[in-house]
Amino acid sequence: MALHAFVAMPFGVKEGIDFDQIYADLIRPALEAAGFEALRGDEEMRAGEIRKDMFQELLLADLVVVDVSIENPNVWYELGVRHALRARGVVIIGCREGRLPFDIVTDRVLRYHRKDGKPDPDMVAVDRAALTRYASETMKSWHGLKISPVYNQLPYLHEPNWKSLKVADTTEFWDVYDSWRDRIELARRQNRAGDILVLAEETPTWVLRKEARCLAGKALLKLGLYNLALEQFESALAIDPTDLESLCSIGVILGRLNKHHEAEIWIRDILDIHTNNPDCWCLLGRAQKTEWVHRWRIPERSGAEMRLIAASQEALLHEAIEPYQAAFRTDPRHFYSGINALTLRYLLRHLGCADNSPVSLQALEGGVRWSCLAPLDKDPRNYWARASLANLELLVSNEPTVIRAHRYAVAAAENDWFALDSSRQQLTILRDLDFRPDVVKPALEIYEYELARITPAKSPRKAILFSGHMIDKPGRQEPRFPAEKERKAAIAIAQKLEELGVGPEDMALCGGACGGDILFAEACLAGNVPLTLYLALPELEFVERSVAVGGSEWVDRFYAVKQDPRVKTLIAPEVLGPAPKGANPFARNNLWMLYTTLVHGPECARFVTLWNGREGDGPGGTKDMVDRMKKHSRPPCIINTNEL
Repeated sequence: MALHAFVAMPFGVKEGIDFDQIYADLIRPALEAAGFEALRGDEEMRAGEIRKDMFQELLLADLVVVDVSIENPNVWYELGVRHALRARGVVIIGCREGRLPFDIVTDRVLRYHRKDGKPDPDMVAVDRAALTRYASETMKSWHGLKISPVYNQLPYLHEPNWKSLKVADTTEFWDVYDSWRDRIELARRQNRAGDILVLAEETPTWVLRKEARCLAGKALLKLGLYNLALEQFESALAIDPTDLESLCSIGVILGRLNKHHEAEIWIRDILDIHTNNPDCWCLLGRAQKTEWVHRWRIPERSGAEMRLIAASQEALLHEAIEPYQAAFRTDPRHFYSGINALTLRYLLRHLGCADNSPVSLQALEGGVRWSCLAPLDKDPRNYWARASLANLELLVSNEPTVIRAHRYAVAAAENDWFALDSSRQQLTILRDLDFRPDVVKPALEIYEYELARITPAKSPRKAILFSGHMIDKPGRQEPRFPAEKERKAAIAIAQKLEELGVGPEDMALCGGACGGDILFAEACLAGNVPLTLYLALPELEFVERSVAVGGSEWVDRFYAVKQDPRVKTLIAPEVLGPAPKGANPFARNNLWMLYTTLVHGPECARFVTLWNGREGDGPGGTKDMVDRMKKHSRPPCIINTNEL
């Protein structure tokens, strides 16, 4: 998506300078060349709402370009507001001669050339290139030198949370954001990771990009797709290398990927900076606990043998307890660290090991119980508070109380696979060490039942993605897929599916255009392969633009495929929401199909294409899909239409 630039400058002719011409001939073309969508204050502001919209733009725009050529109070005011709200993302330009005002005399100002009050025609290309470069470099060095003099002079001042600065009555941006966020959550609950990956790339401004990556990462983490989640959090860190949420999430993911040593090193590096953060201490405790479990959990050993080994690793168990207790001491509201410390100390006693903590188990239990109950008073559906309270009951209460508490926890999970699996893993540790088996076993069954309910019954053996040329329109000057080659193409596609050994245990994905898509769909149905059609546009519009152009026969074949009970149809604007402004719906649809295929793993993904090996007619075509697939998976199976 294009970045967003807000231009603060005078309007019309002022002091002999035609600022409208400056904007049209210099500023806007230069910003568009740098990949920005430019907006000036007089272009889309609504009557009576100019100041409110202006404040929202100054807060959320990726870049603010300020023209200080003349003493215009409005422009200087807007520059001051941006400097106060954001530490970076400002480019100052102007054509004034002489010394700049004192407040910005030390700032870098890009000077442009004018002649007769308009951009100098002999220098306008040079000035455009310079502004394009300035804008691009400003975004690349986003986390380098602070541009705002406010944040330079006040080093301990932090930028406000953009979500807390919602300007009253500026609902358009926030409605888009809320709708986008809701679609991410809906995709997560429906176990549609491909949707999440597409939506993560469709954020409207730079300030949302990190938020989008984190939100997508958390959604993928909840689905247990750790490698895909890791990519999202790494992308968030590329935007903001100091983002603590992403740093901590990567620590969690490294542990889930069984990269325990990398996880511990990563977490200790975070703790070097965030020494008083309970989440960081909790992560270290988890890494140490995982290492302790790894030492004694040996499948071929009996339960009694594992308990002896676990007790022999007493020192490592103490090293796991201490970070959890440090986190709980740092913030007694951090119930997750409290319940982990309490559970591990009960295991110390269960294994016959010494517990020399100055805090009694009874005192810690009381603190953890209060810490769990307090957030539940504000949010009764807080899963982690419910689960922590259930684990506390498991340590000290009778079976009916334990079962009731764990059922109460599961009821708030909202299909969060990661959360349920985390609780299940904790219970398996207690099970393997034979801790209170009369209550652990039924509690564990509650989580295993819920996980089985929300986990897809069976992953496909192969995920076959197809992209191919539409049948040529009559009279096309340069043949690409002429109608006389249709039968040979159908045979070649069927043979390729046979070579890949595709069958009912697999899944197939394609668009629904006349030509290659429908031929592939018909071949899949002939082989009894479950198929999903992905339509880039609403159905009637799609049929008109991508099916009917081949003739009425193709329309009949399209509906014959679509109405087959083995075929599922998904329409991008309905599932993902409207395409972002300026986005190509067919390129978006390709990305959607690609990500949905790759979610099943690169080793599972196959790509079949009917292609002449040349550039397409525009973005979103077959070559676009071929290029994308090459970056993510094995080489595609190409059926060259020139060789049919």
